[in-house]
Amino acid sequence: MAVASQKAKGNKGGRSELAKAEERTAFWLLFPTLLLLLLIGIYPLGQVFYLSLTNKRFASAQETQFIGLSNYANLLGMTLRELPVETDDAGNPELDENGNRQYVNDRLFLRRLDTERAFDTVSTFNLFGTRYVLGATNADFLKSIWDTAVFAVSAVFLETVLGLIIALALARKFFGRGLMRTAMLIPWAIITVVSSLIWEWMFKSDRSGFFNAFFEQLGVSSGNTVWLVNPALQMPSIIAIDVWKTTPFMALLLLAGLATIPKELYEAAEVDGASKIRQFFSVTLPLLVPTLAVALIFRTLDSLRVFDLFQIVFGESRYSMATFAQFQLVASKDMGLSAASSVIIFFIILVFAILYMRSLGVDND
Repeated sequence: MAVASQKAKGNKGGRSELAKAEERTAFWLLFPTLLLLLLIGIYPLGQVFYLSLTNKRFASAQETQFIGLSNYANLLGMTLRELPVETDDAGNPELDENGNRQYVNDRLFLRRLDTERAFDTVSTFNLFGTRYVLGATNADFLKSIWDTAVFAVSAVFLETVLGLIIALALARKFFGRGLMRTAMLIPWAIITVVSSLIWEWMFKSDRSGFFNAFFEQLGVSSGNTVWLVNPALQMPSIIAIDVWKTTPFMALLLLAGLATIPKELYEAAEVDGASKIRQFFSVTLPLLVPTLAVALIFRTLDSLRVFDLFQIVFGESRYSMATFAQFQLVASKDMGLSAASSVIIFFIILVFAILYMRSLGVDND
């Protein structure tokens, strides 16, 4: 009774003394890491936030001035306008050879707007029979956000599906499985610079490129497809490069997750008469969700900050968010604008990370 009374008194305040001591020990063990993070992470991040509010120039003697949110207004300023129809002298709409209405040039229309800021075209689109133009004070940055988002979503989806298929295949016992697991990692082991240059040669616009030569032999094309020049083919091409390189990484993570699933569950499912498809959706997929969530977070965040692949393949012809920030710093020497774009990238990635962790239940798992 006395022991029980002491335990009740110890737990009356909520946590026991032992639990509190363990928390203190954990804190002091983590303190050096937190201090190091503060020195090498938080302080530089604070400097970037400060620079984003100034007009500081890179490698320049120009006096730095505080300009507030002007850099953010430059990057995120947008306008949506209805595009007027071309008319003749009588005021009737002009038609093209197909009988469709002709609209005024979107770039000239935006430049003629009587506003304090100059806008450039991001895109034009039809909505309920009316044509609109979306303009921005920095069209390249908004396009880089869209291109990065399309790249990240498409690449991660394909890598996850293909990685899961490969992981399921390699989880089964067959002759040469060890060799296949090793060969699977070759694309991931090749550094991005080398793999990008290899694929850039394969996507060459003439018959010296692998794909043009291959499709010409099949009679599918004339052998002069401009893969990396045609805007419609640029994104599929760069997504293919990333999928080829990073799918092994996803497969490796998912293969590790499959190894933690007890074999007894599959044996019990077979006894109950469950088919392989039913076993996948009832046993494999639910138990693989924690591993799948971590893999998705890693790859999505990595894809959103993609730099090297866009820089090597496209240079300054098409930007990701990271290459845009680098261009503003190195080519334009505008540290303030580069810092502001980096801050926006930081918040975009932060939002993606929070949404992923909440929707996939990473905290609970």
